[in-house]
Parts: sequence; structure tokens; C-alpha cells
Amino acid sequence: MILWPRRAMRRQADVELALLRQVAEGVHGIEAVFDRNLRLLWISPSIERVTGLEPRECMEAEDALDLLVHESDRAYCRRMITQMVVDGVAQDFELRLRRRDGEAAWVASHWRAVPDAAPGLAALRLSAEDIQSRKETEYKLLETVTELRRAQALREHYLLRSNDERQRLAALLNLIRLGILFMDQERRVLYYNRAMLEIWGYPEDTHLIGMRESTLQSKAATLLEDAQAYFAHVAEVLDAKQPMSDEYEFRFADGRVITDRSAVVAGAGKDQRIGRVWIYEDVTEARRISAQLISMAERDPLTNIFNRRRFHEELERMLADAARRGTSVGLLGIDLDGFKPINDAFGHQAGDEVLVKLVERVGGVVRRNEMFFRVGGDEFSILVPDTKAAALAELANRLCESIGNLVFEFDGRRTGVTASIGIALFPEHGCDEESLMAAADEAMYRSKAEGRNRWSLSARGGGESARMPASSSDEPVSRED
Repeated sequence: MILWPRRAMRRQADVELALLRQVAEGVHGIEAVFDRNLRLLWISPSIERVTGLEPRECMEAEDALDLLVHESDRAYCRRMITQMVVDGVAQDFELRLRRRDGEAAWVASHWRAVPDAAPGLAALRLSAEDIQSRKETEYKLLETVTELRRAQALREHYLLRSNDERQRLAALLNLIRLGILFMDQERRVLYYNRAMLEIWGYPEDTHLIGMRESTLQSKAATLLEDAQAYFAHVAEVLDAKQPMSDEYEFRFADGRVITDRSAVVAGAGKDQRIGRVWIYEDVTEARRISAQLISMAERDPLTNIFNRRRFHEELERMLADAARRGTSVGLLGIDLDGFKPINDAFGHQAGDEVLVKLVERVGGVVRRNEMFFRVGGDEFSILVPDTKAAALAELANRLCESIGNLVFEFDGRRTGVTASIGIALFPEHGCDEESLMAAADEAMYRSKAEGRNRWSLSARGGGESARMPASSSDEPVSRED
């Protein structure tokens, strides 16, 4: 009656032992037990999966730690275990096990004391998880980050480095006077610098990160001189998917002139794009200086009308256009009568005053399509596209009348000038610049020879001339030759 319970207890113990063995054999991580002298007492079969070493080899090894732990981590491992033996505090650390092929296998180890019935440390238990995949991923990630940093070194000075490095780069970009805007593939704002806000006239505390392109355009619409044209340009660039867009110039409502360029930012994969960067530059001052230089090169500094250089450029252009379209071009050559005596009698300042006021008066006579030039000291020319001889004669009459009615007073003496005008018409009187100018000069000299204060049509086609009546006033006007 007493033996039966003992057999049952023995069978129960065998069953429990079998279950424990199954559990031990099925453990995914590594489990091992060492005595306090670091002699291996038991190790789970999973050691073979991680290192390729069989449990039997580990148990038979004279020093299991030397066999299992990679030489680079042995000293560190023993130091940590010794510390645990001394103070009894559990230790958790990562280490490398040595595989059969000599390679390292990373594990996260957890060392715990296993007390027995008697006081003190009886054994050490090791639980370890295989973290090789995680370590390989970390290494690959580190290699990728390192490669990205190296690639960005020359262009953006390690934009993807640490937070401090990114702050330094952001400070650098904020010092650049070019506006920078980066948008991702979903057309959301990912980055902008301070110059971008300044160029677009946004307050310094404006927050644009994450804003969609449509919202950004609605904010910008009121700032632009022609918002629809600019948005059409942006749409064209994006739809065409150009790797790099050409420079485009547009204006703000306040008169500033801006240019933009953009480029696709490629991703790591082939044909992969992560967004587009836009560069804005305020060229208002540059355009002003350029216009000023052009004006200085093609305008008379005294009267601010076009000079001889611009005259030749426009004459060449008009003749080519007229020849192509089968139309005409009129040329009026104007020489002032009585200007030199004013210069000689009253000085160059008086002569300059005459020229400035004369140009102002003639400016009210010529029409928008008629171009007025100063081609010499007291010589002027007018170009009229697509015209007739009768219209040129009418213009010459108005000029003679307007100039002849100008009266100047210097040192208490009243004086004035008149105009001798020569008219030539392309192609009747000349088929090129040289012949047309010669025809106009010939007619102008004929006007002078016939008494001045008149106009003459080129004689090359059977010319005619007309004299304007003298100016009427309360006092006679001195007109010296």
C-alpha cells in the first residue's frame, strides 16, 4: 500500500523531467548554468544554432568561456561576471560569441545568481538572445549614414550629420542671400531658409513646414504682379518633370524682380526622386544697374533721348522688318539753325539749356511709334515705321513750327533756333542704311541752302521743300547763323 504512491511520484517526476528537457531543447535563446568557478554545468541545445558548437563540445571544454566567448570580449566578460560574484548584482551586457567558423555572433547576455539552500552563491545562470541580425542592421545603417555624410561633404557640409551639424548648416543656409525651398514628392514644404521668407515678404515667424503647394500659392497670389502667369510656369516645370529648370524671371506687386530655378533631388534608388528644390534670387538691384548701364550706353546724357548708337541699331532693325513685310520707313534728319551763335555768345550752359528745352518741346510733338534721337551736337533724327511721304511732311511741319516758336532769354537778350529738316523714305530714296541716311542729309542741306527753317523731301525721287513762316512775337527774335 505504501509503494504505489512512491511509484506514482517517481513516474510524475519522470514526466516533469521529460517536459523540462523538451522545454530546454525548444528554448530559442541560449540558456546555460555555471558554477561559481565558471565551470559549465549545463547548456541548452540552442547553442549549436547560434555558434555551430554542440552542447557536448561545450561541456567537455576545459574552459567553456574561452571556447564560447570571442577573444575581443573575454576579458570584459570575466570582469563583469567577477563583479556580479562579488556584489551579487545581476549583469546585463552585449558580447560576441565565437562561432565554429571563427566569425563573431552577437548576443545580449543576462547573468543571474542561482542561490542554493545554503547561504552564498551556488551557481550562475546565463540567458542570452541572438542579436546578430540587429547588429548587422545597425552596422549597415551606420555604413549608410557614413556614406551619406561623405557624399554630402562638398555640397552641403554634412546636412544629415548630428543635430549640432545640422544647426551649423542651417545657420549657413540662413546667411545665404538666395532663397531656398525644398518640397517633397507630395508637394509639401520640407525646408526653407530665412532668405526665402524675406524674398517672398513673409514675416520671420511664418511656419511653412508641411504646407501643401496649393496653400502656399494661395498665400503668394496677392504678392505677385501676375500670379496666374507664375503659377502656370510652376505647373509647366512640374508637369514636364525637368531634372533642372531654366531661369525664370517674374515680378512682385511691389516692383521687385525675382528669378527662380529648380532641380529634382534624386533618391538613393535608380530613377527615385525625393522632391524638388527651388532657388529664388532677388535681382531687382542687378536689373536696375543693368538698365542704367544700357541707358548710359544708348541714351544721350544731357537730353536723355536715344543716342547715335541706338539710332543705328533701330534703323537697321526697322529696315530689316520693313523689307520682310514690304512696308516703308521714314527718316527725318534735323539740324538746328542758329545754335552755334548761342553757344559762342552765351556759353555752353546756355546751349545745353536750349537743347534740353527743345527736346522737351519735340517730345510733345512726336507720336508713340516715332523714335527721336540726338545723333550729334545740334543734330537730331526721327525714325517713323510704316509711313508715307505726306505723313512725314506733316510731322516736319509740326517740328518746324514747334522749334521755331521756342524763345530763350540770356543776359537780357531774346534768341531762338529754327530747324532745317531733310526727309527720306525707304525704299524710294534708299534701300539700305547708308543710302537712306545720305538721302536725308542731302535733303537737309537743301533746306539750309534754300533759307532754313523748312523741310525738304529727298530729291532722289523728285523731292519738294516747304518753308515755315517766321515766329510771331511782340519782340523780334534774333536768329544768327
